[in-house]
Amino acid sequence: MSCGEPHETDCSEVLDHLYEFLDSEVPDVDRVKFKQHFEECSPCLEKYGLEEAVKKLVKRCCGHDDVPTDLRAKVLGRLDLIRSGQAVPEHDVTAAEPAPVAPQER
Repeated sequence: MSCGEPHETDCSEVLDHLYEFLDSEVPDVDRVKFKQHFEECSPCLEKYGLEEAVKKLVKRCCGHDDVPTDLRAKVLGRLDLIRSGQAVPEHDVTAAEPAPVAPQER
């Protein structure tokens, strides 16, 4: 995604770190760069606005539920894989194997 105009900070860099920006997890120097980019680039600003709205909606609708510890660990593990650039398995290898199904009695 790009508006076709040159920017000091590339669109791909901004979008790669959009969720970290939304969660205030980027250094202040990057926050300033990204804010400047949003002022210059309407497609990235639109993407930012959409993701911000989704985040607020999820928080409003689901923000009161306790997250099971094992689910939280799985999600954080997958995020670590993604951030490190490793391939994320399509099949969730951390999920417990399903219990065997008993044969039906006749």
